[in-house]
Amino acid sequence: MDGNGRWARERGLPRIAGHYEGVKRGEELVDACIELGIRWLTLFTFSTENWKRPELEVKALMKLLEGYLKEKSHLLLEKGIRVSFIGRRDRLPKGLLTEMERVEKLRPSKEKIHVILAIDYGGRDEILRTLKKISEAGLEPTEKNFKLLSDLPEAPDPDLLIRTGGEKRISNFLLWHLAYTELYFTDTYWPDFGKEELIKALEDFSRRERRFGAVLKE
Repeated sequence: MDGNGRWARERGLPRIAGHYEGVKRGEELVDACIELGIRWLTLFTFSTENWKRPELEVKALMKLLEGYLKEKSHLLLEKGIRVSFIGRRDRLPKGLLTEMERVEKLRPSKEKIHVILAIDYGGRDEILRTLKKISEAGLEPTEKNFKLLSDLPEAPDPDLLIRTGGEKRISNFLLWHLAYTELYFTDTYWPDFGKEELIKALEDFSRRERRFGAVLKE
């Protein structure tokens, strides 16, 4: 979800204003995914590298996430949204961590979408942490064991990665899991990425031929 800060700067607003708008867009996109029948959605919320940002911005973002989880959790059950988190948890503020653990326990009676929020997440970090778990368990480093001990073993590999904000890189996101994921890049900043932009990405995805290393039968 890239481009929040630039979106705010171009409007003469502080960077955190872009993050507030970005949270609204995330909520709208979850609703759009439910409407479109998408069952899994992962949002790259805060990376292991984002700690390098200004301290005030990081603190404000953490408070924003904590407040959103605290205030909106009742809507998750009403809408059929299940939420999980991936990434490290040893560096997060206690208040945010408490809300994350509380929200993860919520289970809607009829699950319509499973939303994964990547917070303090890095693809390389997940690989190293997972390999450490495999070693400590005395297991062979196989793909099956990696999947079982990764941050969220029940999640399927992504079909489509959407990167907003004009950059054309994956920035350390889900490195293991993106092996055969289709990539879609757009110049649109995340705060401007609404349902219409999502549909554009899905239409582009629908024209892809996914071979997974094989040859399609004619």
